[in-house]
Parts: sequence; C-alpha cells; structure tokens
Amino acid sequence: MAIEAKVNGKPVSFAVEPDTPLLWAIREELGMTGTKFGCGIAACGACSVHIDGEVTRSCSVPVSDVAGKSITTIEGLGGPDGTLTALQQAWIAHQVPQCGYCQSGQIMAAAALLAKTPKPTDADIDAAMTNICRCGTYPRIRAAIHDVAGTAAAPAAAPAAPATTPANPA
Repeated sequence: MAIEAKVNGKPVSFAVEPDTPLLWAIREELGMTGTKFGCGIAACGACSVHIDGEVTRSCSVPVSDVAGKSITTIEGLGGPDGTLTALQQAWIAHQVPQCGYCQSGQIMAAAALLAKTPKPTDADIDAAMTNICRCGTYPRIRAAIHDVAGTAAAPAAAPAAPATTPANPA
C-alpha cells in the first residue's frame, strides 16, 4: 500500500511498510540524505523535518502518520535553484557547524522557531532549540538566529575617554 504525501512541495508516494520511520522513507525511498540519523529515539534532533509546518523528529514518526501531509526537509528550505535562506546564510556567516552532522536538524528547528516567533528572546531560543550538538556550538546557533531575526545584541560601547588627563604625580 502506497502512502501519499508532499515532500518539499512535490507529491510523493512512499512504497514502504506503514510503520517504517519517516526518516528512512525520506533517505532510502527519496534519496534525500540531508536529514540525518542520530539516535533513533527522537532525543537528538538530527532527523528534524517540518510536517505541516511543525518541527518533528522524523525517526519516531511512522510514515503512515504523514499520509496527506506536507513535509519539508533541509533540501526544501532554500530556493529551487539552490539559493540559501537567510537562516542558512547566517549559519555560514556565524561559522555554526564544526562537524556539521546535526546542523540540518538544527536549521530545521531554528526555521520553525522563526516562523512562529520572528523576534525570539534568548529564552525563546533555549526553549525551542532542544537539538543536541556534540560540538557545543550553541552560542553560535543563538547568534545566527538573532542575526536573522534582527535581534542581535549591540556590542557594548567602549568606555568614554576621560575629559581631562590626570596630572603626572612624579
């Protein structure tokens, strides 16, 4: 039995067992390998995709649950010509990835956050970004999100020079 859905705006038919995790249907059936396998128990977030606009960890979703739904993978975020989103550009500008393995899931989680909360606070980011990054690039992730949201903290101003120079006591 084929399961019909849309992936990155295109109709697809998954010819897999209904209990097959969506992650494997995306990777094996569609050949889209940007969505990564990390833990298999929905803990790490490397497999994050959007299902009807909601960030979801695809390793724990049976493909039967996505029948008739719209799925967006990391391959579907940018333009059809390969142009990067502002978020993907910020990821590069802030040198977020180190090993890069978790980054497609991180970007998908950040994109979902920004879609719901265009000007997130640090607390909003911390609450939404529950994906695990083994390399610990969380400060860079936060900076990239703030950059895209236009909420980056201004650098602290340098202290003003004294109006007069103290006399030399010597």
